[in-house]
Amino acid sequence: MARRLSGKCLCGAVRYDVADEFVYAANCHCSNCRRTTGSAFKPFAGIERDKLALVEGGDRLLIFGDQSGAHDAHCRLCGSLLYSLVREGAFFHVPMGTLVDDPSIRPTAHIFVGSKAAWFDITDDLPQYQEHVIAGSDAR
Repeated sequence: MARRLSGKCLCGAVRYDVADEFVYAANCHCSNCRRTTGSAFKPFAGIERDKLALVEGGDRLLIFGDQSGAHDAHCRLCGSLLYSLVREGAFFHVPMGTLVDDPSIRPTAHIFVGSKAAWFDITDDLPQYQEHVIAGSDAR
């Protein structure tokens, strides 16, 4: 049985539980991720949809995007991005900064560096992709 991790928004109104079985992780530099996090990039980990469960505050979610399709879920009280539903609704992208517990996965690449913030310099040795491709993961 996989170890379970907890996560929450800034104010603690929304909490989730997720299996420590992430399939991929990356640092996304696209303009949407920058805007939704207010940061230079969003470190996220991808996991199958059925491996994440809301524990508290599901009624406090603000869904941005297609309710039945791709969307971002924020806490309607503090605004924290808690997850993005992606890949035809099969996967969640979990912003790693919302995890309370330390996951076993680490980002393996920088994606969408073709649109990264000009004021930010990537200084690590992780592979950089102009768009969304992460070798071996199809992390769209």
